[in-house]
Amino acid sequence: MIVLQQLINGISLGSIYALIALGYTMVYGIVLLINFAHGDILMVGAYTAFFILGAIGSGPVGMLIALVISMVVCAGFGITIERLAYRPLRSAPRLNSLITAIAVSLILENGARVLPFIGPNPRQFPRPQVVNIQIGGELSVSNIQIIVVILSALLMLALNYIINYTKRGKAMRAVSYDMAAASLMGISVNGIISFTFALGSVLAAAGGVLYASAYPQVNPLMGMMPGLKAFVAAVLGGIGSVPGAMLGGFILGIAETFTKGFISSQFSDAISFSILIIVLLLKPSGILGKKLRMKV
Repeated sequence: MIVLQQLINGISLGSIYALIALGYTMVYGIVLLINFAHGDILMVGAYTAFFILGAIGSGPVGMLIALVISMVVCAGFGITIERLAYRPLRSAPRLNSLITAIAVSLILENGARVLPFIGPNPRQFPRPQVVNIQIGGELSVSNIQIIVVILSALLMLALNYIINYTKRGKAMRAVSYDMAAASLMGISVNGIISFTFALGSVLAAAGGVLYASAYPQVNPLMGMMPGLKAFVAAVLGGIGSVPGAMLGGFILGIAETFTKGFISSQFSDAISFSILIIVLLLKPSGILGKKLRMKV
């Protein structure tokens, strides 16, 4: 029963990692950029929900309104960051964009710390009342975990529909496959890249609200560790692969909760990054990733 309990906890945590990892993998699939500021978009979404819930209450309607507004705000952040920080460097060496991504991350974190209405100190996140549901007398599932898993699944299904069955999604796949050819076919490459950043930021916002609901505390550095772990999940599943990001998120979440439950919570972060090292050594392309062959 302890194994099943940890499995439930792992699926809940893995759902959040999968949502965040999808943003990494979509951006990398389009522009071959590791957007290290992605975790801090999660923080922006969580703080947006924090202020909305503080104003209108943390009931079901309030949570829904906060989630939607957080998604809109973070989409705006994603488009703005892409336009100002990444687009001017698109033809520059890839290292320049990587350093810029780290700089944007630091600006978001430290900018939030100096804002008077945020500040450096952690705050309690106003979440709905926790109700634990007993299953078979030994298993326990909270209403927060159920909400996290269901909402994450719905967002993943929506993303799958957008990518595979919409005109904009087909354009995303075309730009990912060959940006120059897509441009010659009349696709607005800049528009599609901005849309991809917005879509990834929307998922990060949802991940931020769900993460803050599951672990009810917000602070300016809260996106750092979930962001890094979601990056590990994206690499584990195969960065650039949407199904791989989902799979990697769940595997990482389950591995982390099993480590906490059966070894020690102090080793959970070490296990996560050990997985990254092992994957890079044994299968750098990830579980569902494809090897890229460069012509010279």
